[in-house]
Order: sequence, then C-alpha cells, then structure tokens
Amino acid sequence: MQLNEFNQLDTAEAKQILKNCVHIPSWIDNLSQARPYQSLASLESSARENIDTWTWREVEETLVFHPRIGEKKAANHLSEKEQNFSAKEQSAVDLSEDTSTALYQGNVDYEQKFGFIFLIRAAGRSAEQILAELQRRLSNDLQTEQAEVIHQLGEIALLRLQSEVQA
Repeated sequence: MQLNEFNQLDTAEAKQILKNCVHIPSWIDNLSQARPYQSLASLESSARENIDTWTWREVEETLVFHPRIGEKKAANHLSEKEQNFSAKEQSAVDLSEDTSTALYQGNVDYEQKFGFIFLIRAAGRSAEQILAELQRRLSNDLQTEQAEVIHQLGEIALLRLQSEVQA
C-alpha cells in the first residue's frame, strides 16, 4: 500500500497493518496515532524510535507469535498476512538434514538456557549463517541475549513495515 493510503486508513485498519509487522501494542498505537506521515522516511524513523522504547516484557509477550527458526509453518492464530510474512522470511533457509538437526538441537539448548525461543531475522541469511548465530548467541548472558532479541525483532518489524507501506 502507498503511504498516502496508509495515512488515510481509519485507526483500526492502520493498527491491523502495523500488527502484521509486530505484536507490540505501544508501537502499534504510537505509529498509528502519529499519522499522517509526510514521507516514508519519517514513518521509518518513527518506527525505529519506537523500537528503542520496547521493554523486555513487551518483546517476550510477542515471541509467542513467532515460529522457531526452521519451522516453516507459522502459528495458526496469526493473520494470513503474518503467516505469509513468516513463510517468506524463512523460505530462503534451505535446510540440509545435518543443519536441520543442528538447528533443532540448538533451539532446544537455547530455550533451556534462556526460557524463550531463539529469534533472528532470517531474511537475507543462509541456514548456515543462522546456525552460526544461534551457536554464538548461546554463549551470551541473559541480559545480552534479551538485547539481541529486541534488536532482531526490530529488524523483522522494519522489514515487514517496508513491505506493507511504500512511497
């Protein structure tokens, strides 16, 4: 959709577009209320500024809406648009049997260590790059890993926003 169309949506429709990007109510509310945006750059800037305000609690509540990396099927309770985003983001992750096994075990180890799923922006990364990042991040302490998850979720939200709203 074009930026001018996004600016003219009623609030509920604008919020749904933003919810397709990430399930963080404060981000959705702030971006929808700040309309109209004069440019795509101003929308993206506002989105980035709002990402910087996310709390761990908000992000943790959002993780339930993301499949584990390597799981091609997004959760059934997501909108069709969100399921499509997830499928597209992970479609380039071509998994060999060895990589699939290593990702599965890495996910198990990660969830046991941190208590939440491993989240990474899959778009633009190979399965081997994702596995290397998973293995690297397993050495993080909890606070460092929470910051990485927030950063990765922000990247995912921005990519989805760029797909939803164009100049």
